[in-house]
Amino acid sequence: MQFFSLLGEYVLLLRKVFSRPERFRVYYQQTIKEMDKLGLQSVGIVVIISLFIGAIVTIQTAYNLGNPLLPRYILGLGTRDVMFLEFSSTIIALILAGKVGSNIASEIGTMRVTEQIDALEIMGVNSASYLILPKIVATLLFNPFLSIVSMVVGIIGGGLAGVLTGVVTVQEYLWGIQFSFVPFYIAYSLIKMLFFSFIISTVSSFFGYRVRGGSLEVGRASTQAVVASSVWVLVSNLVLTQLILA
Repeated sequence: MQFFSLLGEYVLLLRKVFSRPERFRVYYQQTIKEMDKLGLQSVGIVVIISLFIGAIVTIQTAYNLGNPLLPRYILGLGTRDVMFLEFSSTIIALILAGKVGSNIASEIGTMRVTEQIDALEIMGVNSASYLILPKIVATLLFNPFLSIVSMVVGIIGGGLAGVLTGVVTVQEYLWGIQFSFVPFYIAYSLIKMLFFSFIISTVSSFFGYRVRGGSLEVGRASTQAVVASSVWVLVSNLVLTQLILA
């Protein structure tokens, strides 16, 4: 019963969020700020993790290729497909659920317990739309870019690791990247990232917006936001994979 109660609150909050904005210019300015805070400041961690994961995938694949008859270009192909199909969308989304989701929940939760949201409501401002809608738009616009960055950096990391360790040549790796390339895989990854971005921003905002109490509750809401966002990202990943690739 608690699940359906939370689901009802979530739907009602989204209804308030997507109501007509009072002043589009203010929302535009807020969206630019959120893109910097939630998106641009996440580029560093995405680059570092993608670089090392690409390298690890290539090296592990090389050491598990026991059959000498298998061509070495498989290393490039495997790294490409891992990055395109799963890592640069789902795993990056889980990382963002921890970084961005906790940031959103704690920010809105702090505003709730310090009565800043109540002040906005008294002034006649739709606080849900003003605080949450720019975050949703910012993540929907910027997170697909992070996914593309992850793909490129992961493939570069895999190539560097493969060449430096001597398990594959540059020519073999580049041939593997191009071999049986399916352009739809990129679109598939970006479509998933759009859904994941919506889940992370709305679920995290929901847990922050409904905080009651003090700083302890803000911390608890932040944890709940990360856990709930991660679970729903995994569930939606299963559903979207079945719907899109089946």
